[in-house]
Amino acid sequence: MRATPLLMLATLLPLFAGCQMFAEAPSDPNIGSTRMQGELSAGNGKLLFKPCNENRRFLVNDAGNTGLLQEADSLAPDAKARLFADLRGRLGGSRQADSDGQFDVQRLYRLERASNGCEDPNFKHLTLRAEGHSPEWDVKASGRGMIIERAGKDALPLPFLEEEIPGGGLSLSSEANAQHVELWVAPQRCVEPASGAIRHLRAELRIDGQVSQGCAYFGGARDN
Repeated sequence: MRATPLLMLATLLPLFAGCQMFAEAPSDPNIGSTRMQGELSAGNGKLLFKPCNENRRFLVNDAGNTGLLQEADSLAPDAKARLFADLRGRLGGSRQADSDGQFDVQRLYRLERASNGCEDPNFKHLTLRAEGHSPEWDVKASGRGMIIERAGKDALPLPFLEEEIPGGGLSLSSEANAQHVELWVAPQRCVEPASGAIRHLRAELRIDGQVSQGCAYFGGARDN
């Protein structure tokens, strides 16, 4: 009889260990989701998403409260207009008369009026893209370094050090070529003033004390 409690305890130990393992496991909101680019269009009072180079269309459900439906309406009030969208979410749902399922959108990276976004050969190689205006500037960052382009100046290729900032931001910095360069990005809705395009990051470029503001988004080589 004395062995019975010990036997019960031994039986329950794996259960306790399993509960502890699940309690401590970090949660990744991207698990099970996919980042996709494609075309948004309106149909029968609904918003439909057509992935790049596909004929399938999915009914959009803003599961992550990204504001996508409102953003799309403000960028393309005309029901016949087309938008390019860069989104993360889950495909599922049953096929319906006007769609091939449902796209539960969880994150909005980019939204802009119809462009050549599906044909961008550089996107999958970039980790970050940032740009601004007045004056015009553009930064493309990848595993090989970053290239800074500014109006009236030669392209400036630089190695860089990347650091994470509390709150989900990033800092890219370089001291090469006797120049102090910093690019800061933070997770905040950003609107391109020239085109009205929506980006999910706000950017600030600093070169030798000169500060320029702009917008940014993660490239295809960064999985978050």
